[in-house]
Amino acid sequence: MSEEPTANGAGDDDTGNEGVVRRERFSGGPARGFLSSLAADRRIFAADLAVDRAHVVMLAEQDIVDDGTAGEILTALEEIEDAGHDALPDGEDVHEAIETAVIDRVGLDGGRMHTARSRNDEVATCIRYRLREDLLDAIETTLEARGALIETAEAERETVMPGFTHLQPAQPTTVAHWALSYERALARETARLIDAYDRTNQSPLGAAAFAGTPFDVERERTAALLGFAGTMDNAMDAVSARDFLVESTAALATLATTLSGLAEDIVIYANKGFVEVDDAYASTSSIMPQKKNPDTLELVRARAGDAAAGLNGLLNTLKGLPRAYNRDLQRAGGHAWRAIDGVSEATEVAAGAIATADWNDEALAAAAGEGFSTATGVADALAMAGVPFRTAHEVVASTAEAAGDDGDFEALDAAARDVLDASLTEYVDRQTIESALDPGQSVASRDSAGGPAPEAVADQIAAARTDHDADSDTLAERRAAIADAVESLQAEVETYV
Repeated sequence: MSEEPTANGAGDDDTGNEGVVRRERFSGGPARGFLSSLAADRRIFAADLAVDRAHVVMLAEQDIVDDGTAGEILTALEEIEDAGHDALPDGEDVHEAIETAVIDRVGLDGGRMHTARSRNDEVATCIRYRLREDLLDAIETTLEARGALIETAEAERETVMPGFTHLQPAQPTTVAHWALSYERALARETARLIDAYDRTNQSPLGAAAFAGTPFDVERERTAALLGFAGTMDNAMDAVSARDFLVESTAALATLATTLSGLAEDIVIYANKGFVEVDDAYASTSSIMPQKKNPDTLELVRARAGDAAAGLNGLLNTLKGLPRAYNRDLQRAGGHAWRAIDGVSEATEVAAGAIATADWNDEALAAAAGEGFSTATGVADALAMAGVPFRTAHEVVASTAEAAGDDGDFEALDAAARDVLDASLTEYVDRQTIESALDPGQSVASRDSAGGPAPEAVADQIAAARTDHDADSDTLAERRAAIADAVESLQAEVETYV
């Protein structure tokens, strides 16, 4: 039985009805949805409206668009803002959808809004505009965490605790010294985020597709209206560059790694009974009623993996892209957004857990001398009395081997007789050795800059407060500059509306 002929004379094969069905199936629909970023662009909806307003104001000032048309467009943008992202018509992205919504309200003259620009420079500007706000929020959370650590250090200056290397008892230190070690790390995280902010805060607007525009635009004007510190020098670089996303995400991944270490310490200390996490940052077991789990800190610890994955995803998205704009870039921003949301939340949780933690002074003091942790102090005392440090080290090591954790003056004296052929008292008096064996005295003796002695810690706290205040001022200045720009842009818009 023969097949019914098709319109093109072929049977129902790859070139007949089946081919037509296949072409119909794959024409338009799925590809358009695959291309669309409208849902993901919700995050930059407000940024796009701000960029549109600044661009239209500049076009009017440069007599590229007449004042009446500018006023109609700006009025439409206000209506679109009031209606919200969900009211936008379908579009390939938020930029196209907003432009369509403007044209629906104004008519064809609404399309003049897009004069002298491309979606390429528009989206690059929107991402930078939104990201800088997120970076300032992230900076603020690091300052909160640093403040909590400084307050902990102030309150626990003399709280002796065990210090560890390789998770083995090493030397006594203090809770204050431990807290400041993380505060100093977070101060560097703050600095990295500020640097990332400053390189993000440059305007690509006016670069157009990648080769500039013949219109007499004033790029510095739109940059100022949007609160950017300056403009991107090269138009091709302006639309192509996403290194600011890499730098920001890398800074966040580094911050998350630091927080992960802090969280791990608290989890371990809680296990040993050194610290109790506040109920707000803990949970109970669903079956074991006696348990209190510091699981918010476990989630803080896990966010480092998320951030590292985001950085890796971003770098792989950008790897090998040719100049100038490529659609791959549509996938780049999501990695940064997820990282900044996750890490900022983790920083806030870590800050709260530290601020509300209850340190167990007695348990910490009892554990501070475990594992013969004051051994190094004894070796130092012998070295300061004239014994070569390597020989002093051998005396103490022999003591540890013979007496284990129970190293005392008698055990040390016996080891000295074996190694030095002399009693310890020929080099140093018993009181000095007894003092070196005491965890609190051991801590007090290490008063060099950066050490755990209360006096040294006081200096570190003072320096930390100074740096914290300076970074807080920097944050306030950056926020004020943006706020001033928002106010200035609104005032300019009102002259046309």
